Amino acid sequence: VFARTIEDAALIAEQMMAYDDRDPDTQPRARFALQKTAAEEPPVSPRLAFVRTPAWDHADDDTKDAFTELVAHLGENAGEFELPDMFQEAVSLHRTIMEADLARSFEQEYARGKKRLSPILREMIERGQKVLAVEYNRALGQIPVFHQALDKVFEWHDAIITPATTGEAPVGLESTGSPVFCTLWTLCGMPAITLPLMQGSHGMPMGVQLVGAKGDDARLLRTARWLVNFSGDPRPSRKKTRSRKRDKH
Repeated sequence: VFARTIEDAALIAEQMMAYDDRDPDTQPRARFALQKTAAEEPPVSPRLAFVRTPAWDHADDDTKDAFTELVAHLGENAGEFELPDMFQEAVSLHRTIMEADLARSFEQEYARGKKRLSPILREMIERGQKVLAVEYNRALGQIPVFHQALDKVFEWHDAIITPATTGEAPVGLESTGSPVFCTLWTLCGMPAITLPLMQGSHGMPMGVQLVGAKGDDARLLRTARWLVNFSGDPRPSRKKTRSRKRDKH
């Protein structure tokens, strides 16, 4: 979901997460009260766990410095949490699952016209075709192990705070930046939201990612709203540009 405000994100997500009997991935349960909870004030100030993740070495200096300052600014509302070494393989496990699933989902398209697929997608499918069943099952089996370890974070914290990508947003539309800081949470199916609370040295937004416990989307949105209010308006100011005067001849 892309939205200008957290309230808008809650509105859209609440509709998307409703039960659909034509979608096997949805479950018949009460609708998530995302809008209501997101609009509420937390009963106490949330506490955030600053998690560097195994991707920290990929972050540029701007990102590292900005998060050091942000955590210091949060004061007693934030504390650092170090993940166990087993999370080092999260990116490779995610790749195994994703590419094997792609190979299965695009089996017919690949067989009928692989040359019409983009080179990147074709390469991913071909790698996925080589994934062994034992490798795929092992990758899936590691997810609940990760959940068990991450549960310890949420015993004392309301959400995880971590970078959204390796640096500030790139200029242009060709890329949204590296997803390496999102991969672990995608693998574990945990709710995450990115807030453009900071700005890089080139004037582009730098995302702060908040991650909630699995299934706790509403509380995450409420915590995100608290963080926006704590930090100030995250929307970058629009700079006025003056038209260049014509040279007089």
